[in-house]
Amino acid sequence: MVYLQGGPGFGSPVPQDFALTNTVLDRGYQMLYLDSRGTGMSSPVTASTLAMLGDEYRQADYLKLFRADSIVKDLEAVRKTLTADFPSHLKRWSIVGHDFGGFCVLTYLSFYPEGLLEAFTLGGLPPISRTPDQVYAATYKKVMDRNRVYYMKYPEDIEAIQNLCFHIKSKSGLPLPSGGVLTVRGLLTLGRHFGIYGGLDFVHDLILRAKSDLARFQFITRPTLTALERAVSIDDNVIYAILQEATYCQRVASNWSADRVGCSLKEYQWLKGSPKSASVIREGPLFFSGEMIYPFLFETFPELEKLAIVADLIAKFPDWPNLYNEWQLAQNTVALYAATYVDDMYVDYELAQGTVKLVNNCRQLITNTLFPNALYSQPGEVLKLLFELRDDSID
Repeated sequence: MVYLQGGPGFGSPVPQDFALTNTVLDRGYQMLYLDSRGTGMSSPVTASTLAMLGDEYRQADYLKLFRADSIVKDLEAVRKTLTADFPSHLKRWSIVGHDFGGFCVLTYLSFYPEGLLEAFTLGGLPPISRTPDQVYAATYKKVMDRNRVYYMKYPEDIEAIQNLCFHIKSKSGLPLPSGGVLTVRGLLTLGRHFGIYGGLDFVHDLILRAKSDLARFQFITRPTLTALERAVSIDDNVIYAILQEATYCQRVASNWSADRVGCSLKEYQWLKGSPKSASVIREGPLFFSGEMIYPFLFETFPELEKLAIVADLIAKFPDWPNLYNEWQLAQNTVALYAATYVDDMYVDYELAQGTVKLVNNCRQLITNTLFPNALYSQPGEVLKLLFELRDDSID
């Protein structure tokens, strides 16, 4: 069995520290973890490694080769190499994809189904026939729902966040320990954590620490700034920053879709620029964004700043090849077992159901009691249910 990590742009976990490993080994599988191209130990992509290629146009062309279609080509090459001497009935393998890894699973099923014995996804059924704008229109709704839950749980944070934003605005941004600047808009990207188990509490803890600092010292201390930086910075994951919207592109440019869609919503007018006055900050609860990438991130974080032109070239590229073959998926014969989370903030549930209708031989585990990071936060429960679905013991 091969594990495909979420992302895009994240390497595989350390096998011995990952709950999936023992579960799979106990079921008689051999387990293979691969760092997909550009991640982990697979020639990691950074501003420095990209600069070795030449100008921004060469760098952008290189990054176009890091989507799911290229990843599954790599997987097929590895499979064929590893099984070259195997008898024909043992040449196929099983795959399991988490989040973006599930997107790769559907790409694999589209173009190389002959290499697969069975497939599993955990929160990773991609919106196959949707444009980036349609995807973000749906996910913003879920993000706003999570904001309302957050402020219902922590109503005192309405004022605390307003005060913190006012402080950041008054200082024209806060210098971060590793470089870059924490702006009001940067702070409000903390909402990307709202979709995981414990995410609301994680953000609240950061706000509480900042609130305490301001009350005692009238500034934010270095330990708190470090914690905030770790929570908002994506400097170590440039593939995630540059190619996230491209994961939804087929024959269309994203044109900074999340930014455009967000700017059309009254809750996200802060995307248009830093608040002009304190009264704007005080108008009501400030809504956090979710798993969205914005152009301003390439102005405030040092690693991303070096890649701003590259990111813009990628955002405006219109000729992305198809990632899925709907005709092939409609006649799919490889068993697909999908764990689908009703309250998924990252992969919209309704859009995922649209995909299920397009894929033959797909069985779902649908739950509203687990979050998208269940493989990490509650692995025993989600894996038990997923394998029961495979073993046909749920009914």
